[in-house]
Amino acid sequence: MIEFKEVTKNYYSLTALDNITMTLPQGEVIGLLGPNGAGKTTLIKLIAGIISPTKGELRVHEGNGRWPSIGYKPERLVFPGNLMTSQYLEMVAGLCNIDRAEIDNVVLESLAQVNLLAAAGKQIKTLSKGMRQRLGLAQSLIGNPDLILLDEPSSGLDPEGQEEMQVYIEELRAGGKTVVLSSHQLHEVTRVCTYLIILKSGKVHYQNPMAEALTLRPHVAIQVDRPPNPSQELLTMIHRNILIEGNEVILRDEAIAMRRQVLSVLINQGYDIARIEQRRTTLAEIYAEVMQ
Repeated sequence: MIEFKEVTKNYYSLTALDNITMTLPQGEVIGLLGPNGAGKTTLIKLIAGIISPTKGELRVHEGNGRWPSIGYKPERLVFPGNLMTSQYLEMVAGLCNIDRAEIDNVVLESLAQVNLLAAAGKQIKTLSKGMRQRLGLAQSLIGNPDLILLDEPSSGLDPEGQEEMQVYIEELRAGGKTVVLSSHQLHEVTRVCTYLIILKSGKVHYQNPMAEALTLRPHVAIQVDRPPNPSQELLTMIHRNILIEGNEVILRDEAIAMRRQVLSVLINQGYDIARIEQRRTTLAEIYAEVMQ
């Protein structure tokens, strides 16, 4: 959908994004991960057109060459508290050049999409944190945009509110939208995102479809009754991809085929085998590896 070509963004002496080249695929929920200061919000603001790159360019990738219409929910939500929810969205619709005759219907539709119709006549300052987050999402849906940018959409929400937000994002993708989602919550990214980008120090250190990311490195975990550290050297002799983590012996890649030999060693060393599991790589493991 959108291509970054050698994009750099500097804030005076600080380099927020450093020579990024990548393409954001259309029709996906794209998860942006990375520590604070990695460049996630800067990347989103570049897409939204709020800021411009210092070097390089953003352009439409293939298609008809038309820049997509964009909806944006920033991380920090600042609303005019004295306005009613519907009044605020009417103002947003006006700024989006929605035809005056259609504004009422557009506002009601956006409120309905985020289950906020009951709050249409309430002052924004009376809304809960979760309702204000939903209002931010409703704001981003005004005008039926092609691309929706969500910066930390579940920030500050309780588990129920997080669940609701994830359902809304899943519904957006089912409706054919492209979503770019910045989050620190790995469980949220694992659930709703279909494409993964990990930023670190302003550079893209990892990108892959989520399905591939979580199946690239399956592993077997053998749990024993006590930490098998005394057997570390013997296990490593079988294969270098055999690791010990707490009470578990982890077999990765080619080492998975060695599980019979590993079990034989552990039993002969006097360990009781509590469980054997075939596991997928988790997003937490991918993230930790990239950060290292």
